[in-house]
Amino acid sequence: MTREVEQEAVRAGDELLRWSRAIVDPVLRNAVGRFPRALEDVAQYHFGWCDEDGAPRVAPGGKAIRPAFALLAAEAVGGDAAAAAPAAAAVELVHNFSLLHDDVMDGDATRRHRPTAWTVFGTNAAILTGDALLIAASDMLSSSGHPGALDAVRLLGAGMLELLEGQSADLAFERRDDVTPAECLAMVEGKTAALLGAACALGGLFGGADTHHRTALREFGRLVGIAFQHVDDMLGIWGDPAVTGKPVHADLRAGKKSLPVVAALNSATTAGDELAALYRRRPLSGDELVRAADLVEAAGGREWSRTQADALLERAVERLHSAALNPRALTELAVLARLATRRDH
Repeated sequence: MTREVEQEAVRAGDELLRWSRAIVDPVLRNAVGRFPRALEDVAQYHFGWCDEDGAPRVAPGGKAIRPAFALLAAEAVGGDAAAAAPAAAAVELVHNFSLLHDDVMDGDATRRHRPTAWTVFGTNAAILTGDALLIAASDMLSSSGHPGALDAVRLLGAGMLELLEGQSADLAFERRDDVTPAECLAMVEGKTAALLGAACALGGLFGGADTHHRTALREFGRLVGIAFQHVDDMLGIWGDPAVTGKPVHADLRAGKKSLPVVAALNSATTAGDELAALYRRRPLSGDELVRAADLVEAAGGREWSRTQADALLERAVERLHSAALNPRALTELAVLARLATRRDH
């Protein structure tokens, strides 16, 4: 096959996400269909498969980008993407467990352009449904029949513990005025990067990768995950609600110590000092939120996060190229990484 034909065969980011969904969604629906009815209703609503009354509908269900990374990682080491469906679905189940619990802990009323599950079904139902998703994820791997199933359960479990540690730090930061960029980055490595790294490593494991290639894929995923969070944090301040599905300035209203905010607070600038004084008066509202967003940008927080995201993406792609992977899958992993770090929602 010529280079030109190989390049034509590479799929675009949106096409990769559709391909991934076609493989993973039936597995997710089957897993959720085994839940007790009350929890199944909450999960189906959260995934966008029905409305609050249980009537079937198609609503935004998130990007499902982590499963796509898992499937492509399997292909990158010469495996079959379909055989990695349990790994991809397990990662998506864990991700949605974290979203259900995060929405409760953060008090978020909107996700994906409609009311969050806890506001519709109640706090207890949302928490229990998140727990059920977590159990389903472990069961998905342990019952997969893959010879590396036990390793997969351990790998995902380690990623989940890092995620929980990161979420705990994120909540603790809201009560502190002295969070450093290094602490914030460490939090992000757990809260976001660990699961994306696990997704890539699990896909590699199900694709038959050796330890060397699984490590390379995990490092790639973790770097993309940190870049992803930089972008997510920028969208949490400056994103268009019509596109993101969340209220404008949502993270500022919640007093989040997000990456651009922490960079601004530690910038030793006049704008950073004013932002610190404003943040001590939180919760903010109205003109205060607009002013806070302007101060983060004036103190360099937005530009710092954008620069960091670009540099992390470059490092991630370089890490891929250092491993002997399937050329097409390698290129498509890079395509997906760029989609994840240069998005508007």
